[in-house]
Amino acid sequence: MIKNPHTRRTLAFSLIVLGGLLMFFAPETEEWAGLTVLALGVIIEIIGITLEHKGGK
Repeated sequence: MIKNPHTRRTLAFSLIVLGGLLMFFAPETEEWAGLTVLALGVIIEIIGITLEHKGGK
């Protein structure tokens, strides 16, 4: 994985922001497209949070 804590923290923060933006801008008019974008945003945020927590070890 990424060993540099500054790079890891920056990447984790970027993923969390990207996931939040995807969830915010998920289209509500098209049901499956909106659910897909929302799920992708949640998954990206989970990856970012996990990456940040692994840095605390």
